[in-house]
Amino acid sequence: MSDPFEAYDDLDELDDRLNAADAGERRVAIIELANSGDPGAVVHLDRMTADPDPGVRQQAALALGEFDGPDAAAALAKLVVDPEQPVAHAAADAMAELKDPASADPILPLVSHSHAFVRMAALRALKELRRKDSLKPALDALRDVDASVRVQAIGVIGFLKLEESIPALTSATADVDPHVRRAAVSALAFSHLKPAAESITRALADSDWMVREIAAETLGTNTNGLQAADALIKALADEFWQVRLKAVRSLGKMKVTKAVVPIGGCIGHAQANLRKEAAAALGEIAMPEGRKFLEPIVDDADPEVRKNARWALQRIAANSATGS
Repeated sequence: MSDPFEAYDDLDELDDRLNAADAGERRVAIIELANSGDPGAVVHLDRMTADPDPGVRQQAALALGEFDGPDAAAALAKLVVDPEQPVAHAAADAMAELKDPASADPILPLVSHSHAFVRMAALRALKELRRKDSLKPALDALRDVDASVRVQAIGVIGFLKLEESIPALTSATADVDPHVRRAAVSALAFSHLKPAAESITRALADSDWMVREIAAETLGTNTNGLQAADALIKALADEFWQVRLKAVRSLGKMKVTKAVVPIGGCIGHAQANLRKEAAAALGEIAMPEGRKFLEPIVDDADPEVRKNARWALQRIAANSATGS
């Protein structure tokens, strides 16, 4: 038997080793095919998707992750439906790394597969490929019985950034599953339409604090986020400091001057991360009223809080000097 660790440059020689009786030698040959970087290796790896040994099939899935394009995607599509979970998971991870839009062709049919894991893996892969023809399958998948599938569908829709998807995303912000609602709120950030910002603003009152947190963060990146200033100021009283932190950050990004005093109220919070963010936001807004909140924390016990407080005071001083 040939040395399984012998270096091979010729794909045909490696192909011979793929027929070895020993599964370990077949796995080593697959590794060498992956390391070759030769696109021609995909044809040989595709053949190994039918290998009787699950370890070999898993190695083939890992190896296919080194390649891109529709041929690699077609091979991975065979492995993602493998009955052995490690094989299917390896294939799903490899599919998610595909970048060539043409790779979507063999993946799109999997969105309607009977197994939720396969549907989820297909949508996860389609997200990165940004193919417009994946929009309809993704919109259809928002009605899937499995919440994880619905989350991945929102990922596809969010990456496409098409205004025509706003009504569906808005509906998804009312989904029964909080993970779906979080994904929908985040996906709405791209929209230039006011209804998107309005939907995100409503999510500040969601029953799940993590939905409220992502809503507070997303408003700071949305074109129309400023219209939610009052709702964000109200969120500064949220029972969860994580929600307050994101609201502070968004208000600071948008330089909401009427938020200075409410943000200042977060300066005395026991959580250092919130104090740090509040100091930074007061520096972004750079209004003289912020001084009274910042001066007491220039010697804060937390070094990051001290640094932000001093930076913010410098910003306010510079802003006052220029009269802006």
